[in-house]
Amino acid sequence: MTKKIILITYLLCSYLYAGNINIAVAANVSYAIDTLKKEFNKQYPKTKVKVILGSSGKLTAKIKNGAPYDLFMSANMIYPDTLYKEGLAVTKPIVYAQGGLALLSNNQRSFRHGIKLLKSKLIKRVAIANPKTAPYGKATFEALKNAAILDEIKPKIIYGESISQTVSYTMMAADVGIIAKSSLYSKKMRKFKQKVHWIEVDSKLYTPINQGMVIIKTAKENEEIKAFYDFIKSDKAKKILKDFGYIVP
Repeated sequence: MTKKIILITYLLCSYLYAGNINIAVAANVSYAIDTLKKEFNKQYPKTKVKVILGSSGKLTAKIKNGAPYDLFMSANMIYPDTLYKEGLAVTKPIVYAQGGLALLSNNQRSFRHGIKLLKSKLIKRVAIANPKTAPYGKATFEALKNAAILDEIKPKIIYGESISQTVSYTMMAADVGIIAKSSLYSKKMRKFKQKVHWIEVDSKLYTPINQGMVIIKTAKENEEIKAFYDFIKSDKAKKILKDFGYIVP
């Protein structure tokens, strides 16, 4: 009898969790999201998770315009708070991770001057994320202001639409970039060594980057989204995020 109950429960769960869910994800999480998906699918193998990557600002604009996203993982709390206050999200925003900034060079450099390295005449181009659409860009601007070098280096700056595009610019078009620390933990980026190719930006220079998550109104009754939402809050997901350089609550 017990075996029959277990089988019925399994079949029922398989039926309930057998659809598609659309997750809007801030670009900085792009390096961890595949690992998170794989771990989630171990528990819910029939749920297909589609990930839409972009800057938090642009993803928010799309949600406001009716984009069919079910859950939003932002790079800060401001955008999820806005969606919640406007009635477009049904869960109060929670912090799922805290991110940090890193100074990255494609070539070996001396980082003894920290962020003030950017003032050097040897640094011709500096890649950063657009502060108008990317929370990591906003934090970068704050760090540059607090380090009292923003005005001096402004002519050197090239802007990436998102933090992932900023990483690309750092690799191909700039001498140095200020990127999400999490990007350095991807397989592709692990060849870069701390204090040789990169250093952390002093966290005292910018407001902590609390990353927020909400369920979108259209997915209010979606059990698979609730399952994914709960998974991101789980110890397994927190370990993955920690492995990618985040601080987790």
